[in-house]
Amino acid sequence: MGVQHISNRFGRQSGKWSRRGILAALGAVPAGAALAGCSSAADASAATDGKGATASAKSATKKATISVTPASGTQKAGFSAPVEVTVTDGTLASVTVAGNDGSTLAGTFNDAKTKWTSARNPYSGTKYTVTAKALGATDETVATFTTRSPGETFIGYFTPEADSTSGVGMPVSINFTHAVKDRAAVQKAITVTAEPEVEIVGHWFSDTRLDFRPETYWASGTKITLSLRLKDVEGSDGVYGVQSKDVTFHIGREQISTVDLSAKRMVVKRDGATYATYPVSGGNAQHTTWSGIMVISERFKQTRMESSTVGLGDEYDISDVPHAQRLTTSGTFVHGNYWASASVFGHENTSHGCVGLHDAKGANDTSVDGYKFYESSMTGDVVIVKNSGEKTVEASNGLNGWNLSWADWKAGSAV
Repeated sequence: MGVQHISNRFGRQSGKWSRRGILAALGAVPAGAALAGCSSAADASAATDGKGATASAKSATKKATISVTPASGTQKAGFSAPVEVTVTDGTLASVTVAGNDGSTLAGTFNDAKTKWTSARNPYSGTKYTVTAKALGATDETVATFTTRSPGETFIGYFTPEADSTSGVGMPVSINFTHAVKDRAAVQKAITVTAEPEVEIVGHWFSDTRLDFRPETYWASGTKITLSLRLKDVEGSDGVYGVQSKDVTFHIGREQISTVDLSAKRMVVKRDGATYATYPVSGGNAQHTTWSGIMVISERFKQTRMESSTVGLGDEYDISDVPHAQRLTTSGTFVHGNYWASASVFGHENTSHGCVGLHDAKGANDTSVDGYKFYESSMTGDVVIVKNSGEKTVEASNGLNGWNLSWADWKAGSAV
């Protein structure tokens, strides 16, 4: 066998080895050396570990770690990104996010349930508590953070008033306290719905005014809901909305009055039927009355009218104009008139641009036309003026968007 050169380590003389001798020699190899020849380094390490644990066993016992964004303890967290909860070495079982204002943030898990993301951003100026738990864990992870307050804010003043009843021509008009740069973001945060349902579209008249209306006048009895979700919407750089509320309005009976200043009379129709006819006096040749569709926006039993406020110098100053109902921002009213002769109405156009009806000083005479028309009217009623000799009123001059076609109205939407 050619083994005679092996040294006689076991006290044997050189010579042939028996089969038993060879086996005995092999059996004398140290145990560690034998394992090293057929085991990985990891196995070797495990064998010398006093605990006897394998790497896979260690991995299986790793504790799930949950982290929250914004980080727990943050005092001036941003509010322009959602809240996120993630877990490593585990899966998420539950997540709740509650604000100190009583609100909660709903959210969704990813497919692996290793990440939860809130459906909307947190509100500004609010302290939130996040409670999360990993699957199989006995303890919950609780984190708190507080979002910063916005530096500059805006709100929207709306017309009509909440819970009021208006005529069929009343749009929903919102005037903002700060110029809006991101019109689309602001308009998306505002919805107007109606019962019965009808398509309603917003139209920007300026960077501070947004009106909503349907294609045609509202149906009598309509319930309108305005939903403002402007809180933390960035209208302009660094300027955020603060409102989050719902308000409702109602539409009453339909009343549409048509003033023909060629015939010098006004025909009032209630729900499609003639309700009354009144002789009137409109603007004279030097001060013609606006033509077009106008909506009553304000009503005063008595009010002061002063020519200097409408650019007419000192031509008049009447402290007790009776039964005045505003049609334009620029100063057009339909109102009672006690200082002109009764013979003027129905025969001459003598005013400085308003539509006048015969009335009595003091606004308490129930027999005169001015009183009767005022008592039959409400804000939102439609007054149409034709044959006045003047061009059509601007849609932005008062609540008079009905003078725009539906296509032109929709072109003014930002969404």
